[in-house]
Amino acid sequence: MSGAGPRHLNLGGFPLLSTRSAPLIAHLARRLERGRQTVLLFANTNFFVQCAALRAQLRKPGVRLVNDGIGLAIAARLIKGHRFAENLNGTDFLPPLLAQLDAPAFLIGGRPGIADRAAATLARTHQVRVVGTRDGYGGLDDPGAVIRAIDDSGAAVVVVALGNPLQERWILAHRPQLGPRLVIGAGALLDFLAGEVVRAPPWVRALRLEWLFRLAQEPRRLLRRYTLDILTFLRLCRE
Repeated sequence: MSGAGPRHLNLGGFPLLSTRSAPLIAHLARRLERGRQTVLLFANTNFFVQCAALRAQLRKPGVRLVNDGIGLAIAARLIKGHRFAENLNGTDFLPPLLAQLDAPAFLIGGRPGIADRAAATLARTHQVRVVGTRDGYGGLDDPGAVIRAIDDSGAAVVVVALGNPLQERWILAHRPQLGPRLVIGAGALLDFLAGEVVRAPPWVRALRLEWLFRLAQEPRRLLRRYTLDILTFLRLCRE
């Protein structure tokens, strides 16, 4: 896999890939074809804070962490003097990835009905084959039943959208039992695809200000994430 700068950047104890969309998709496709299980996670500032206790597990073979958001870009420049090859925002990256892999997917997360609506959007906009869904509430009460449903569906890819650190904990706990070879932590992706959460306009995203747009939408839930948690994030980056 190629990209500007070193292949890996160690930031705050997390080994982050510095790459672009096309080589990353090619890398994931090769591993999928060879039957090698891969966990793909998008590391933003909230990921660093919420998943700090999981750093040792997230350094294990098969886990791929990529940078997501301006916070990571700033920290990499200030602390490591490194510029990431590309901002790999999961909401933008994952639908084209699933389309190009052309592999059946299983979606997990959101309130009841969200994953089904997200599946319909993926089918309509990117011709992605979704072969099963589970909501992120009562749908996960019986882990054994969930694993059987995933394996019986014939899915090659599992998208887990439970937010940090729930999705990372779920993936790490269950990856040994999962048949699918690509397991992805997707944050709020299903909510965006289902139209439950409105994305920032393209010009706001181009200015790397989507975080400010989301804060204006959900100030009570996100205020701490974009204030006090930023200080924790910067401290972790220096460890």
